[in-house]
Order: sequence, then structure tokens, then C-alpha cells
Amino acid sequence: MSIEPIKDGLRSHVRIDFYGNVHKRMRGSDVENRYATEVKVLKVLEERGCPYVPKVVEEHPEEFYFVSTNCGRPAPQITKEKADSLFAALERDYGVRHLDAEPRNITYSDKLGRFCIIDFELAEILPDPHSSENP
Repeated sequence: MSIEPIKDGLRSHVRIDFYGNVHKRMRGSDVENRYATEVKVLKVLEERGCPYVPKVVEEHPEEFYFVSTNCGRPAPQITKEKADSLFAALERDYGVRHLDAEPRNITYSDKLGRFCIIDFELAEILPDPHSSENP
């Protein structure tokens, strides 16, 4: 299986496989926590029906490695204002606050025809805004 390198930084190594899935191996400081947070947040967003974030396909917690669906390509031309509105909508509509709400964590998916949000290793799960338990 051919795997294309996308990012090889201090905090993670990210590659795309032949099928388009994203392989993310986390490393660096606080890796256990960051891994657990990202996988948990992505699962909560899937449960809450968010269509514009990756979905976890495989988990390998002992290696701090997971595979997810692909949310498109980087969107370097996105403005800070547009990115901020996307992060605000994620929090308002799905109850997740991205704690690294920067334009570099926005992609564009031709398949979905929209901007998407990635990299949830620094994020906070808030109450589900659509839960009957919320006023």
C-alpha cells in the first residue's frame, strides 16, 4: 500500500494512504493526553452528526496512532474571519470547542463541497447543544 507523507513534525507524523485515509501517529509532549482527546472528540462529533470532520476508522492507542477519513486538502487562502466563523459554528452546533482554532486546521473537501475542521488533539467537549437535558 502506497502512503504519501503529508506532515512530519514534532507533534505528529501524518500520511495519506492509497485509499485516501489519513494515518496520524502522534508524538512529543503530552502524547497520551493529546491522542485520547483527539480520538474522543472525533467520536463525539460523529455521534452528534457533524459531517465536516474526520471519522475514526482505526485506533491503536498503544502506539498513539489512528486512521481517519480524509477531509480534503489544506485551505491556505482561508481568512482568519472565515476560519473563526467555522470554529464558532462547530461549538454552537456540535458542542466542541477547538482549542487550536487557527486557519491551518481548516481544509477544503471537494467531495463535500465545503470547508472542514481537523486536528482535535487540543479541544474541549461541551454539552450537546441538541440534548434534551440542555435548557
